[in-house]
Amino acid sequence: MKPLAVVILAAGQGTRMRSDLHKVLHPLAGQPMLRHLLDTVDKLGAEQVVVVVGKGREQLEKALAGHRCMLAVQEEQKGTGHAVAQAEAALADFEGTVLVLYGDTPCIEADTLAAMRSRLEAEDQPGVVVLASSPADPAAYGRVILSEGDRIDRMVEYKDASVEERAVRLCNSGMMAVGSKDLFRWLRAVGNDNAAGEYYLPDVVMVAAADGHQSVALECAPWQTAGINSRAELALVEREWQGRRRVHALLEGATLIDPETVWFSFDTRLGRDVLIEPNVFFGPGVSVADGATIRAFSHLEGAVVGQGCEVGPFARLRPGAQLGEKAKVGNFVEVKKARLGAGAKVNHLSYIGDAEVGARANIGAGTITCNYDGFFKYRTVIGEGAFVGSNSSLVAPVAIGAGAIVGAGSVVTRDVEGDALGVTRADQKQLSGWAARFRERQSAKKGK
Repeated sequence: MKPLAVVILAAGQGTRMRSDLHKVLHPLAGQPMLRHLLDTVDKLGAEQVVVVVGKGREQLEKALAGHRCMLAVQEEQKGTGHAVAQAEAALADFEGTVLVLYGDTPCIEADTLAAMRSRLEAEDQPGVVVLASSPADPAAYGRVILSEGDRIDRMVEYKDASVEERAVRLCNSGMMAVGSKDLFRWLRAVGNDNAAGEYYLPDVVMVAAADGHQSVALECAPWQTAGINSRAELALVEREWQGRRRVHALLEGATLIDPETVWFSFDTRLGRDVLIEPNVFFGPGVSVADGATIRAFSHLEGAVVGQGCEVGPFARLRPGAQLGEKAKVGNFVEVKKARLGAGAKVNHLSYIGDAEVGARANIGAGTITCNYDGFFKYRTVIGEGAFVGSNSSLVAPVAIGAGAIVGAGSVVTRDVEGDALGVTRADQKQLSGWAARFRERQSAKKGK
């Protein structure tokens, strides 16, 4: 196939988002929508990627640092055709197929883009391939009017369309494939004699026709072309994305007791026979191995859950949490930047941070690792088979040896050697009759 370049339009002001954050950097399933699109583009093996930026470009420059793409600047907002034209200098030496995409349309799939590329390079050699869809509510999308087969007779913006044209359900997504030799030549012939006084990218279809090149439409599922211009639209796309991801999880062998209440991130990975109870949230960077159980109302982010583990209910795994095979993190337990060995248990009401917990160790209810002194973080190491009694505070840096026991209620500030008993609580005292005398004194005061 011919070489491929991609132009992504991200210069819009995004005023309907009502946000200081650039529109295309708003997250969808835990990842900026622009990154969704770039990840898809990466699958195509494009030789060059140009992102057209405008207002808020400093945010985009920072977000794209380290990514293999070039930036082109649209100083004035004069329409989508004008925006694409700003990429001409960056692609001056490129010869091949150009895909024009939108940073606020993140759900397009690589197979669809590959189909657009193939259609442009088919034997009938269309001048432009326009990606279209037929949404349930066409709303104010531009319409695609076909003549014969997939051939386009004309395209018209909604605000310029007649009543008959608005009745057509096939809508222009704005995404298209065009040969590089033709794209910028045709763009220079696009005018702005329209209701908005802008240079519309879809007008290249009519310019191509005048130049003797027929354009065609390629239709895909409407969810792939859903654009996001407001927080309400973002919420709708998020809901649809989550619905597809839940179906994928079920088809891949996970059990979701109440699918509608489980929320995934873009990179969540689940093994076979994983059981997920209601109201579980997966933030970015989570993988769950075969046979694990995630109980209700748990929140996981940046965590690795090993085979056969049990998490929750009401558990929180923060970034850096790693659970070995058949480890257990119970109710109201928080784990951060800590590794639990195989079979280790933290069953109730505990915080384990910046720690290494050995295999088969048991951490009693209410135990915390005191890992922060207000300035620096310190590490706690708990050996294999150790037993930490309930309501203990382990003041890092500290190590509990393999097989050691820490007595309940202890504040441990020094290492405990293996197989030893570490206890720091004071001796218990008893004052006989004190409680009765106390009640008598207080009752007398209250009666005055």
